[in-house]
Amino acid sequence: MSRHFSMLREFQLADWFTLANAFCGTGAIFAAMRFLQEGRTADLLLGMALIPAAFVFDALDGRVARWRKSASTLGRELDSLADVISFGVAPAALAYACGMQGGWDWLVLSYFVGCGVSRLARYNVTAEALSGGGDKVRYFEGTPIPTSLLLVVVLAVAAARGAIGPELWWGQWQLGPWQLHPLVLLFALSGSLMISKTLRIPKP
Repeated sequence: MSRHFSMLREFQLADWFTLANAFCGTGAIFAAMRFLQEGRTADLLLGMALIPAAFVFDALDGRVARWRKSASTLGRELDSLADVISFGVAPAALAYACGMQGGWDWLVLSYFVGCGVSRLARYNVTAEALSGGGDKVRYFEGTPIPTSLLLVVVLAVAAARGAIGPELWWGQWQLGPWQLHPLVLLFALSGSLMISKTLRIPKP
C-alpha cells in the first residue's frame, strides 16, 4: 500500500531550513498586505524583519547540507524557489506597500522579480553543467538574489522614519499617464546587477 506524503518524509534536514526561508518570505508578503489593509506600520516592519530571518535560514541550509553531506538536485531547486519568494517577490511587495504604486513602479518591480527568477534559473543550469563535469562553481555571474536584503534595509529605515506613502524619499515623478517614484530605481539597479554576465562574484 502506498504511503502518503512520502516526499516530505524524504526531505533532508537542510530542506527544512529552506522551507523556513520560504515561510519567512511568505509571511513578509502577508505582512505587507496586512499593512495595506490596516495601516499599522508595525505590520510593515514585522514583514521587513522576516527578510533577514529568511537570509539566515538561506545561509544555514547550505551549511547544514555540507555538514550532513546531503546536497541534492531537489535541495537546489527548493532553495531557488524559496529565494524567489523571500528575496524577489517579498521585497517587491514591501516596496509596493511603502508607496511605490505608480504604473512605472509596477513595471520596475516586475522587472526586478523577473531578473531574480532569471538569475536563479541561470545559476541552476550552470551549477548542473559544472557538477556533471566534476568542477566546482568558482564564482557567481551577477549578484546573488539574497543581496536584495539591502533594499529591504533601506525600506525599513524609511518606514521607521515615517518616509513612506506620500512622504517616500525622493518624491514622485509624473511621466506620461503613470507615476514613478525614483526610489524604485534601486530595484531596477539591483535586478540589472543580478543578470549581469560581466560581474563575477567569488563564491565562498
